[in-house]
Amino acid sequence: MPGDTDAAVHDGRQFERVLWRSRRGMLELDLLLVDFARCRYRALDPADQRAYQELLGFDDWTIFDWLQQPAAHCDAPPRLARILRLIAHGRGLG
Repeated sequence: MPGDTDAAVHDGRQFERVLWRSRRGMLELDLLLVDFARCRYRALDPADQRAYQELLGFDDWTIFDWLQQPAAHCDAPPRLARILRLIAHGRGLG
């Protein structure tokens, strides 16, 4: 159906934008975020996808610091806690 094709194209473009935004100015984050986006983003539920997109709006050092901290000591907004855990655990950081 034409609507299905349009939705697939939109989803593909959205994924490409997320993947592009996952590329950062810091190699350590590139490795974490691009890998996470490629391997896990499409399987996330919509709330987690929105949280990941929001996370990408923060600066590199802030994201990096949040990913290095244990969840109990992380000062990230609570709405981002789950996505940070998913990224950190996916790379053995958590």
